[in-house]
Amino acid sequence: MTRRYRTMWMSPPPVILMDVKIGYARCSTKAQDLAGQVAWLGKLGVEQSRIYTDHGYTGRNRKRPSLARALEVARAGDEFVVTKLDRLGRSARDLHEIVDGLVSHGVALNIDGRVYDPTDPMGKMFIGFLAIMAEFESDLNRQRTRAGVEVAKAKGKMRGKQHRLSPLRRSLLLRDYETGKFTIADLSQNYSLKRTSLYANLELARTERAAAELNSVEEELSA
Repeated sequence: MTRRYRTMWMSPPPVILMDVKIGYARCSTKAQDLAGQVAWLGKLGVEQSRIYTDHGYTGRNRKRPSLARALEVARAGDEFVVTKLDRLGRSARDLHEIVDGLVSHGVALNIDGRVYDPTDPMGKMFIGFLAIMAEFESDLNRQRTRAGVEVAKAKGKMRGKQHRLSPLRRSLLLRDYETGKFTIADLSQNYSLKRTSLYANLELARTERAAAELNSVEEELSA
């Protein structure tokens, strides 16, 4: 008697979705390089295929195509990874909106390897502080840029036959002028300058001093 065996087809195992890390990198100008950020995201455990980059987009620009795609693919349980919070944005308001969106979808925020829980009071406070600092640094950079432009404009006004002092002599001229102890005639004679050239040097000295003060503040923040 021949026995017949019924073939049993096994159903495929259920697909288990693992929590993943979504990386995001950004730089403000086309001349900047994203390689450093991308490499660091890889060290933080983000797969190359899950790293989204925006090249030449400022942090204050919310219309960033790769950021939109990265936020779209992030799912509950995932980690959204950036090397610094300011890569997400430079506006405290925008950063809060992005972080709140991640929280509402159950996505954790990973900043340089440290996961922050925005629902926790301490985590929320720390993220808020970072957002304020990111916006402050952005404002500082813009102010420094304006100061640099003013320095260039002031130097441009002094081209030609006008005598221009060295930066050190200009700073001394400004110091003497601000003491109020010297008349314009005295300063013109002491520094061998005509009146028009004297005022041009004073204007440039003020602009250079403002730029130096901004650089000093930035160095303290980055220390």
